[in-house]
Amino acid sequence: MISLDKVVISLGGSILIPGENDGKFLFDIAELLKEMSKSYQIYVVCGGGKVARYYINTARDMGAVEYDLDTLGIMATRINAKMLQLALKDVSNSEIPETVEDASKLGSEGKIVIMGGTIPGHTTDGVSASLAEAVGAIRIVNATSVDGVYTADPKKDPQAKKISKMSFSELNEMLKDGHDAGKSGVFDAMGADIVMRNHLPLLIVSGRDLEEMKKAISGSSDIKGTIISD
Repeated sequence: MISLDKVVISLGGSILIPGENDGKFLFDIAELLKEMSKSYQIYVVCGGGKVARYYINTARDMGAVEYDLDTLGIMATRINAKMLQLALKDVSNSEIPETVEDASKLGSEGKIVIMGGTIPGHTTDGVSASLAEAVGAIRIVNATSVDGVYTADPKKDPQAKKISKMSFSELNEMLKDGHDAGKSGVFDAMGADIVMRNHLPLLIVSGRDLEEMKKAISGSSDIKGTIISD
């Protein structure tokens, strides 16, 4: 079997299950992933989105501690991962791995690898970066509900401007300063540290724009989102 370059996709739960033609989208993105898997070894880490927020917020109202809230969020990510796996059928792993180590071993089977969260305290962005580091990926695609990194939260500030390219150090400074853009599609601090030390290009795009997703997975510089690199 020819060894393919590896690409990790951090697929936000807000993309997978927003309550907008979710079944159709799952099948559509499954078809895209199948197509791209002919050229790349694909790994997908699914976020929790509104499913996770529902359980977390409800449990928080009940007085649950943060560890249990994180655990509920992780369970939700694995449910979303299973939904995508059902759309992919036998093209992906049948069981959802619970660790980066287990996920990294599945790539040798030549299938699309799907997983969710791992342990409390680690976001799925952080898991995606850890997985990319473990398998030696050439890039990470962060598929979000926002089409790139902005100077402020574009949902709240109409004056927010999109940043088409930025460096790892600029990303680190943005996160360190607690910038609003950190809430608008930027990796978390753990993930940012990992991509920086591994010089891993990070492409942030609108996850429901499948043409944009295709370009990002391919590493095209002609995307509407944001490219973060050296």
